[in-house]
Amino acid sequence: MKLIQTQQQKQTQQQKLTQQQVMLIRMLEMPLTELEASVQAELDDNPALETGGGADEPGLAMDDAMGGAEGDDSFEERTEREEREEALDNALQRLGGDDEMPEATPAGANSQWAAEQEEMVWGDPTSFYDRLKEQMGEQELTEKQREIMEYIIGSLDNDGLLRKSLDDIEDELAIYHNIEATREETEEVLSVLQDFDPAGIGARSLQECLVLQMDRKRWTPYRDMAHEILTEHFDDFLNKRWARLQQQLQMDDDDLEQVRRELLKLNPKPGASLGETEGRNTQQITPDFIVDTADDGTVSFTINRGRVPELYVSPSFADMLKQYQTNKQGMSRTEKEALLYAREKVERAQGFIDAVKQRRHTLYVTMKAIIDIQRKYFQDGDESDLKPMILKDVADRTGLDISTISRVSNQKYAQTRWGTFRLRHFFSDSYRTESGEEMSTRRIKAALQEIVAGEDKTHPLNDDALKEQLTQRGFPIARRTISKYREQLGIPIARLRKG
Repeated sequence: MKLIQTQQQKQTQQQKLTQQQVMLIRMLEMPLTELEASVQAELDDNPALETGGGADEPGLAMDDAMGGAEGDDSFEERTEREEREEALDNALQRLGGDDEMPEATPAGANSQWAAEQEEMVWGDPTSFYDRLKEQMGEQELTEKQREIMEYIIGSLDNDGLLRKSLDDIEDELAIYHNIEATREETEEVLSVLQDFDPAGIGARSLQECLVLQMDRKRWTPYRDMAHEILTEHFDDFLNKRWARLQQQLQMDDDDLEQVRRELLKLNPKPGASLGETEGRNTQQITPDFIVDTADDGTVSFTINRGRVPELYVSPSFADMLKQYQTNKQGMSRTEKEALLYAREKVERAQGFIDAVKQRRHTLYVTMKAIIDIQRKYFQDGDESDLKPMILKDVADRTGLDISTISRVSNQKYAQTRWGTFRLRHFFSDSYRTESGEEMSTRRIKAALQEIVAGEDKTHPLNDDALKEQLTQRGFPIARRTISKYREQLGIPIARLRKG
């Protein structure tokens, strides 16, 4: 057996990411708070990058309009130009080498980094108490009313409810703060607080909490029925006497189902959506998107810019480049090196601005596609209305690559009328029945949870019985699939649910 060395020539095609592309990829993965830190670091590091005005410089200012002008040079043209001028960039390495973008992370390390990032919650540590005080600052209150409201906010429990009686609050205000508050004054201040977000804050009981939330919902015939149940038949609702409620309110089965859906959307712990209360230390999530649903069902959204300022290239550095273009023949070597260094800083600043703009545009078209597909969910907040949607569906609609949609969807949050969720929350797999019908797994799981919640606990349903119940509701799925979904939802087998 011999070892023989041979040489052979072959042609292969490889794709190498430019520094600009690597920077854009990283920006797409960044949640808002990390982007803010990245922008600030770049401002500290690159003297050619500044904040403020600068809109007079064409192509240098960051465009506020979504999908608006991208400047004189598009991202693709700038990337191509960088590749053509690689030789000149190499000449500047000794002057600006400390500013070079690091190499892309190796595949193995990158996957580990991604896994760690998935577990990370990005946000600011603003407390529940501070967020309510921010809303208090927007109200026209007297100094006495502010002191009363501040004390009431401090008296809320972890759920955002006021378990302490107004008598106790008035006594404590008089003893500890020397504030004599009448019942009329405390009730007036509490009424203002109960108009704050999220709905239900400051309620003195679970019933009042749910009624406050129902009052803010857009009008439907079922909302009035649900409101009557909460105000007139709360004990029956609390004990799930649905048959009795149906008889008292003279509802048919369809009306009863719609009313139940309205009631199940209510949040008994509104304070949990704001995170930290006194005695808790929960990090707040900063949403990247603010989705607004109007009463008429119109859905709109904005991208949260946070503390990311308007960026532009320093006019002094831009002037130096113009000087180089007009007088480069008469310059000394030292002057040329200084101006080439300035050019590298300007190119880096412009590339950073382009990447921020491209990130914003990519986030915009991605969120728009998600809302277009899941519009019904954003209108009513019912998870069972989430349609089957995977990364490819959004990629096809936007014309972007699946990997790009994946990067945008990871670690990004959207604040909606129904709560703040990861973008991944709006994605749902599909289940195809034997007849070829495609159904959302999220909707099937919601129906499964509802059936188990309403079963007779003395005779809980086994998987075969659950299959029959789901089939009656229009979900003809196999028993083994029910078993899989039950395990994913953490629902034990029938024997262990007996109680």
